[in-house]
Amino acid sequence: MTKNRVVRLKNRPVGLVTRDDFEIGDEELPELHDGQILVKSQFISLDPAMRGWLNDSKSYVEPVAIGDVMRSYSAGIVEASRHPKFSVGDAVTGMFGVQQYAIVDGREALRVDASQAPLERWIGGLGMPGMTAYFGLLDIGTPIEGETLVVSAASGAVGSIVGQIGKNMGLRVVGIAGGPEKCSYIVDELGFDAAIDYKADNLNEALKEHCPDGVDIYFENVGGDITDTVFNHMNLGGRVPVCGMISVYNATKAPPGLRNVRSILVNRLRVQGFIIFDFAKRYGEAVKALGQWHADGKLTMREDVRDGGVDAFPDVLNMLYSGENNGKLILRL
Repeated sequence: MTKNRVVRLKNRPVGLVTRDDFEIGDEELPELHDGQILVKSQFISLDPAMRGWLNDSKSYVEPVAIGDVMRSYSAGIVEASRHPKFSVGDAVTGMFGVQQYAIVDGREALRVDASQAPLERWIGGLGMPGMTAYFGLLDIGTPIEGETLVVSAASGAVGSIVGQIGKNMGLRVVGIAGGPEKCSYIVDELGFDAAIDYKADNLNEALKEHCPDGVDIYFENVGGDITDTVFNHMNLGGRVPVCGMISVYNATKAPPGLRNVRSILVNRLRVQGFIIFDFAKRYGEAVKALGQWHADGKLTMREDVRDGGVDAFPDVLNMLYSGENNGKLILRL
């Protein structure tokens, strides 16, 4: 009987997760039934939203229950199939959880072409982060050529794709990132027009310098003081796709609310939250567009793949919140 290495939630974390918040152990795999496939996961996607999934509070999905396998997007290879649309050896992605093997309904898996791009890229720039960037900017940001786009967490999995799509749409793109290495990366390798180091620069003054005509679209990934400052520079009719709030995910007490609410009124801003599931019926459209840009050399993607297997999950997850990753953070099993 094949043993499955599994991460299950043991406690609701307070602040950053610890290894004590999870049970990590070996379990026997159940029998495969009609309509199901057995996937051996090779890569686990580490996403900021994971921390929110562990809180017992209302959100866009139910929290991970105590005792349940930790939720995650994963990529792997089909090892056995009792579903007519999948064969042994197929590369697939899906919400397979933090475990070595997953038995899932075939309807919950998406076949991907590992010959077009590395398997790990299908849970990065060609997967959910890329699709999030695509729909968030194009559907909610509604860019117009010549406008100015500011992206927070600009070197991250979503922000890096947002900025590049913005350049493909003819926008002036300014990224906010932490540290000189990340700032150099988004300008020199990704083609952003400018970068602001929130750790070293005066954000307000830097926005004046790099956005002399104001900000038309602010792609929100972080929340907190950065948001308040960018709101000072929004133009009339500006749009704010709200994708994430990574600065507050590990807060142990309620963080301050948005102070610069007046800008929403004065500038008639459209501030809209969204999640990728809102666009489930259009995933194919996004993957096609992202894949074409990638093939044409107009979309650069970088994965930060960490080793350690299932047991390394708690420590690697925390790298997201300390900013240790460079690119899409992925755990190799």
